[in-house]
Amino acid sequence: MKMQLAEIAHAVGAINDFEQWRSVSVTSVAFDSRHLQPGGLFIPLTGEQDGHQFIQSAIDHGAAATLWARDLATAPAGFPVIQVADSLKALQALAQYYLTKINPRVVAITGSNGKTTTKDMIASILATQFNVTKTHANFNNEIGVPMTVLSMEPNTEMLVVEMGMDRPGQLDFLSNLVAPDVAVITMIGEAHIEFFGTRDKIADAKMEITHGLSEDGIIVYNGDEPLLRDRTADLNLRKRTFGQSETTDLFATDIEATSTATSFTTNLWPDKPFTIPMIGTYNVNNALAALSVANVYRIRPENAQKALATVNLTENRAEWVKGAAGEDILSDVYNANPTAVKQVLAAFSQTPVVGKRYAVLGDMLELGVQADSMHADIATAIDPDKLSHVYLVGSHMVALQQRLAQEMPDLPVTHFAADALPALTSTLQDTLTANDQILLKGSHGIHLEQVLAALQDSKEK
Repeated sequence: MKMQLAEIAHAVGAINDFEQWRSVSVTSVAFDSRHLQPGGLFIPLTGEQDGHQFIQSAIDHGAAATLWARDLATAPAGFPVIQVADSLKALQALAQYYLTKINPRVVAITGSNGKTTTKDMIASILATQFNVTKTHANFNNEIGVPMTVLSMEPNTEMLVVEMGMDRPGQLDFLSNLVAPDVAVITMIGEAHIEFFGTRDKIADAKMEITHGLSEDGIIVYNGDEPLLRDRTADLNLRKRTFGQSETTDLFATDIEATSTATSFTTNLWPDKPFTIPMIGTYNVNNALAALSVANVYRIRPENAQKALATVNLTENRAEWVKGAAGEDILSDVYNANPTAVKQVLAAFSQTPVVGKRYAVLGDMLELGVQADSMHADIATAIDPDKLSHVYLVGSHMVALQQRLAQEMPDLPVTHFAADALPALTSTLQDTLTANDQILLKGSHGIHLEQVLAALQDSKEK
């Protein structure tokens, strides 16, 4: 982006006299002073810390100007300042203005599971024929979505935006902020059920992504999910469905899997085999969602084939990496909920292996009063004949440990407290050998990424 302060001031509703700085140009925005690029606009947000306290750091990193939601007397003297009532609302207003200015087509994605992978797939496919900007990492909330919008290059033709939520009304706001042309719902699971109570209420909240749809917008959703079928039945919108059922508009056939990839064909392009560099039928569904969007924008299937085969996935989303002992690690350590854990366990248990299979499962957070029962129910997805040992981490996983002891007494199971990751890591380093496979899956708050880093450490054990 490149804008002068006069334009920015108009977009955010500046309440100070900025005339002396109206011609100052900015080329990016940042709310973390440490990540600000020279020529950037600093956005001092207020959360656990007050961003205004870091204005000197922003200046030291080359800030060209700053928003300011405090008394002007506290602003840095002689430095370009745009005073606003609320810096977060100003960031959002600036993003909305910039989106209107660039005017790309917008694809928005949400879902309890799979939204980041689906975002990556959609962006990869669309990039074969369009200039695309996509959500970085998981910048998918009231701060992240505006930052994604403001990261667009002026020649952006397609904006692919991931949208997360943990409360009602959040997707309504984000959808109206970006006014998507296509809204994608990957699936309805139990993520954040602590804040919603039931899957029905989660489905209601996910449907908010349609609230900002453009007049001729399209909703793309998992047609195998009754909660979505019910809620879309009376919508006066164009609809596209995907799934495993032949009643959906786009479904997969001839699914075949290796230890690191899955191939399939579809009813729409039966002579075009698609391959994705990941395992699991659930990832085939994510690919079908992406192909549904590809079909909306008339992407050539040959281009979609290449894009899916080489998709660049966001880190730690069911990613195969190599360990120091030569073991293969399936790293999926960013988030976890019951549906996602069961899906990845099912896929992992079917991967060909020369050595042994091990699973490390960390607590699934934000499940509320149902947490222990949902953890115990993970036992239904565990095949004792396919796993050599299960390692559990966190207080809620005690419930699963107890269930496994009752139902699968011959399966070796070891439990570790959440603060005992070094002990877990040491155990794994003493156990794993070349040709073994290990799954790491848990909520980000359990920090299994620390275990992953240690297992990949190349120094001798």
